[in-house]
Amino acid sequence: MNNIVLATDGSASSDAAARYLVDNPLLKCDFVVHVVHCEPEVTGEVRSFVNHDEIAAWHQEESDKAMQSVTGILRGGGVVVECHGLVGFAPERIVEYAGTVDAIAIVMGSHHRGPFLNAIIGSVSGRVLAHARCPVLLI
Repeated sequence: MNNIVLATDGSASSDAAARYLVDNPLLKCDFVVHVVHCEPEVTGEVRSFVNHDEIAAWHQEESDKAMQSVTGILRGGGVVVECHGLVGFAPERIVEYAGTVDAIAIVMGSHHRGPFLNAIIGSVSGRVLAHARCPVLLI
């Protein structure tokens, strides 16, 4: 069984990536799609007022919401799906997770913000492309 990581932010671009996996005849083989969503760490100030279990529950709730649409698309297309909520710096955690499941590819939707905005706010997909040890497919 091959593992593919689909990183989602809950956007229409992520939905397009999920539809690509369902519709692409080249991918009609034995594979599991590991849908991942990464929430940033909360600040130390928040941690001093909110207990660990509540923060973990909030992270999971946010990840579940972000993964809901793509998992529906994938399951509707008969694709085997596993969902994983991650916490931390998204590009780093996505690449790290792909390594732990020996992914054959990472698939992501691209927002096409352009070089100027990417220079200012950064690009998760650009950082994943730079550091991934497997092919990265941007949809």
